[in-house]
Amino acid sequence: MTPVTGPVLMSCGEPAGIGPEIAVAAWDALKGTIPLAWMGDPRHLPAGTRFTAITHPREIAEVDAHALPVLVHSFAAPTIPGHPNPANAQGVIDVIAACVGWVQDGAAAALCTAPIHKKALIDGADFQHPGHTEFLQALAGGTSRAVMMLASDTLRVVPTTIHIALEDVPHALTPELLHETITITHNALRSQFGIKTPRIAVAGLNPHAGEGGAMGMQEQDWIGDVIDTLAATGMNIRGPLPADTMFHARAREGYDVAVAMYHDQALIPIKTLDFDRGVNVTLGLPFIRTSPDHGTAFDIAGKGIANPTSMIEAIKLAAHMAGQHV
Repeated sequence: MTPVTGPVLMSCGEPAGIGPEIAVAAWDALKGTIPLAWMGDPRHLPAGTRFTAITHPREIAEVDAHALPVLVHSFAAPTIPGHPNPANAQGVIDVIAACVGWVQDGAAAALCTAPIHKKALIDGADFQHPGHTEFLQALAGGTSRAVMMLASDTLRVVPTTIHIALEDVPHALTPELLHETITITHNALRSQFGIKTPRIAVAGLNPHAGEGGAMGMQEQDWIGDVIDTLAATGMNIRGPLPADTMFHARAREGYDVAVAMYHDQALIPIKTLDFDRGVNVTLGLPFIRTSPDHGTAFDIAGKGIANPTSMIEAIKLAAHMAGQHV
């Protein structure tokens, strides 16, 4: 991979959550190894944080090594940890959009986003997207579909359907969607993870992958056909496999990524196996985006006890994907 120059940008996310404090903790842990800058309102940073205001990501080279470089974006209001203020919703949205702009312009290498609180965005700014991933896809122009991957050193998983009710999954799940999801995943593993021939395992939709039609017909009717079609192109892929036997240690040795049919089928295994180090990666975008694999954690925000490990791993993975091998 050719290294992408510039820093990894950290967007502030929901300022009443743990985003600001884990960003500062991650910067403190990684400064000197990965160039970093944070975008948001400095009033929302933990008390006593040393920072230097900058106007362009590349100005970080001129900043005191002991001061967090901050691309200042003033919000409508200060914040109380644990209590999201809808008045700040538009600020959260604008920061994400600005960070995407910096990355797309080549001023930054990658984007690492702190968690957002969708209800606050809906209440304060009529946010129209199901989640962060879909908003980033819209900012990228919507020309290609974004795919969510959760990754750690233990496991990589991709859910084919994401933020929809379980009862809607069988209707949303189509041959075209599965084919596209697997193709985007395969291409990203090659181009951004440096895996020349990715090994892909695909879960079935039903218990025991349908057990020959006794527990559902999707595997026999079309899931198997999609897998066979992709295998015929030379892709190293197998399935549909029973999801309940895909994630033990020996099974995980046989693939580089597991493609699941719905949200919890993918996320429960990785959050059980490696909760603190899981990273959310958005594939299929024309820029690199990662995020910690957790939410705003309002219950512990501002208490100084939030674990920054997932944020640190997300920044490290973003830098690695940008060719800044760390």
